[in-house]
Amino acid sequence: MSTSTLPYTASAAAPLQGRGSSRREHVGFWRAPFAAVTYREIGHVLVSLPVAIAGFGFAVSAIALGAGLLVTVLGLPVLAAALAAARGLGAAERRRARTGLGLDVAGPAPLDVPRDKGRWAGVRARLADGAGWRALLFQLVMFPWRVLSFTLSVTFLVTGWVVALFPTYSWVFHHYVGWPGYRLYDFTSGGERHHYYITSPAQVLAVGLVGAVLVLLTPKLIRALTGVDRAAVRSLLG
Repeated sequence: MSTSTLPYTASAAAPLQGRGSSRREHVGFWRAPFAAVTYREIGHVLVSLPVAIAGFGFAVSAIALGAGLLVTVLGLPVLAAALAAARGLGAAERRRARTGLGLDVAGPAPLDVPRDKGRWAGVRARLADGAGWRALLFQLVMFPWRVLSFTLSVTFLVTGWVVALFPTYSWVFHHYVGWPGYRLYDFTSGGERHHYYITSPAQVLAVGLVGAVLVLLTPKLIRALTGVDRAAVRSLLG
């Protein structure tokens, strides 16, 4: 299995890790929330959800159909076709990893399908294709992970910026909503009212600082989440 290296387009690049080379730009902790590389990785995570849904649906349907038809002669060709398609999906995932994650992983060697030994020889070759099976497995195992990655990424990204910018719009609740400040809770229990509003400048500043911490930590979270994608691409699609 060969490995190619993309041209260096950033000022610094990550060292080689396992199978495949990474050219992710190194950015400082304070600059990361504003760096283009962070938002490329976020974009990769966001797009990965619909891609994972489609891939998982394909994998489950193909396996179910092929297994269900094994009682006839059609089951094996269906599975062979599914493995060939899985290779194609794997190639698309490697391209996405190259664009969004800066990871370049060489594809598996082309499958040697005999042309002069009949159709069933080709089917048998497809069914014995380890790269095809790994690519099909990739679609199955990455679905739950990408759902989790999407949820965490969107939650931290949106919550962090909304909370960090709170000092810039905290006045809205007093002027237009009629609250003394942002209302965290306000309810009556046992005839007694319980309420808490963020009103003082110190409270508003504290909320903004909490948001700033979330904003700073979000790139680290995204990096950790996409690290699993990188490992999966290297181990299952290379």
